[in-house]
Amino acid sequence: MSTTDPSVSESGPDADAEPDAGTGRESGRDAIVRAARRAFTLRPYAEVTMRGIAADAGVSPSLIVKRFGSKEALFNTVADFRPAADELFAAPPRALGRHLVLTMVRLRERLRGDPLLRVVFSLGNDDERTLLRERFREQVTNRLAALLTGTDPHLRAELIAGQLLGLGATLSLHRPDGAGGRTPPDRLADLYAPGLQRLIDGD
Repeated sequence: MSTTDPSVSESGPDADAEPDAGTGRESGRDAIVRAARRAFTLRPYAEVTMRGIAADAGVSPSLIVKRFGSKEALFNTVADFRPAADELFAAPPRALGRHLVLTMVRLRERLRGDPLLRVVFSLGNDDERTLLRERFREQVTNRLAALLTGTDPHLRAELIAGQLLGLGATLSLHRPDGAGGRTPPDRLADLYAPGLQRLIDGD
């Protein structure tokens, strides 16, 4: 992957200053990451440009260079599942099923997209898809397996990860007016969490 993008120039809209944290608006960095996540999921790496990401994020290309340095560094940020995993697994095992559902819904709202689905739907080349799968396995599935007790922890972790991906896919497929989008998170957790919790407990 090239670390340079010839479409980037230092000229552009005056968007280098990010909004104040208390305004409630999306920060420049969050907007860039969200736009990059969408771009790298929908198009092969070679077809993604910093200028296109900047236009989608509403910032200048120079701000992306300032914040991330290169397209490759931005891709590596997008391919990092650890921030989502930190939030998803921040509960004791006995309460983890419900926490996973509620946190998934909250992350989708905050990120304006699913934090995990790019591992399934990425249109990159084999190297890019392999990198995403390896990172997902290391940062999500294997980390979850280490939290589980009892028999078959890796199998159960894979099944739990699959159910989380299924929840995200369902909510995405039926947006914007599907029943899932209209259902309060607590009700989604009432219905979905027991199956996850059974896998967590290993009964």
